[in-house]
Amino acid sequence: MERIRKGDEVIVTTGKDKGRRGTITRTYADGRVLVEGVNVVRKHMKPNPATGSKGGIVDKEMPLDASNVMLYNPVTKKGDRIGYKRLDDGRKVRFFRSTDELVDV
Repeated sequence: MERIRKGDEVIVTTGKDKGRRGTITRTYADGRVLVEGVNVVRKHMKPNPATGSKGGIVDKEMPLDASNVMLYNPVTKKGDRIGYKRLDDGRKVRFFRSTDELVDV
């Protein structure tokens, strides 16, 4: 079970976008995550007639390391650490450590 999953709302803890919130759009196997609207860079692209893409300077979201984001807790309005516990019915769920509230309902 992953600490951070696709669709989670996270807050960035380090780097140029520190304090910004966004939603996870993709997770990578090497421990990186792609956050919507965060870590946007300007990239020079060559035109490719085969795919029909025009060249120029485009804005592109780049992945962050998963250790640089925390799951956003709407109760405390801050980033929060995650723990795991088993429920009585045998399910393994994530919970916020500060409020002991379940993330996965």
